[in-house]
Amino acid sequence: QVQLVESGGGSVRPGGSLRLSCAASGSISRINVMGWYRQTSGQERELVGIMSRGGATNYADFVKDRFTVSRDFDKHTVFLQMNSLTPEDTAVYYCEATGVTSMGVFHAGQYWGKGTLVTVSS
Repeated sequence: QVQLVESGGGSVRPGGSLRLSCAASGSISRINVMGWYRQTSGQERELVGIMSRGGATNYADFVKDRFTVSRDFDKHTVFLQMNSLTPEDTAVYYCEATGVTSMGVFHAGQYWGKGTLVTVSS
């Protein structure tokens, strides 16, 4: 059973920084893509940033060089460094993994964590 567990959310003042982490477990040998999405109340979940196993990244326009996705491929972990946070960044942030090989079986679909709340407020 593949599981993703996020950590590092919390409250921060505008202009501050947070670092989110997400660890995948479940006898995993390989993950093709890992990254982050976010969702606010009443809105659809949206891409924040993702990284492929080859190191290629894709970020949402609103990131504007403020956020950085990184991965520890050996530990099946993905990070999101968020700087210059604004109240508009307040959301539940979800970790995502696509193309997971677990117990020797390749799963092409997406796995999701349960989310971690980030609140940016003065």
